[in-house]
Amino acid sequence: MISSAYANTAPAGPDPMFQILMLVGFIAIFYFLLWRPQQKRAKEHKNLIENLAKGDEIATGGGLMGRITKVSDDVITVEIASGVEVLVQKPAVAVLLPKGTLKDSNA
Repeated sequence: MISSAYANTAPAGPDPMFQILMLVGFIAIFYFLLWRPQQKRAKEHKNLIENLAKGDEIATGGGLMGRITKVSDDVITVEIASGVEVLVQKPAVAVLLPKGTLKDSNA
């Protein structure tokens, strides 16, 4: 009729050491999948910007392609067509194109 009374014991939670290992694991995954690749890309872009020189063929983030005719501290002058030059901020340069790319695309 009356069942035996059992002590009310709360279920034991996960092991605290397991929780710490899970947290460390998530941080490691976040580091290797997000932070590290982003730092690598930023470093490569910084090196690209620092090594721009007259005669290099570039493409900007907006899709403008041309040949560098003049380099200053923050701005480069880019020839996009024969006799047409524009000023472009250095950080806007997205890609350094292989030599001869513009000749191939104009044909």
